[in-house]
Amino acid sequence: MTLIWLGVLLVFGGVLQMAFQPIWRGRLSGGRRLRSGRDTLEPERPGSGFGIKSNWPGLVMVALGGAFLLAGAALS
Repeated sequence: MTLIWLGVLLVFGGVLQMAFQPIWRGRLSGGRRLRSGRDTLEPERPGSGFGIKSNWPGLVMVALGGAFLLAGAALS
């Protein structure tokens, strides 16, 4: 049962880490204004913060948690 709970915590923590990674990077909209004078929430680089390079710790945590969940289910 300990393996299952450890797996759940790792999967949950990995998903949270991947979700908060783009938020921790800073503002989504740039400091510049558009020509029309409106502010926008669109980032300059739409995919910044969602790559494998920046999310590898969360992906490892999810994979390790999944392995623990499978091991816990196999032993039960």
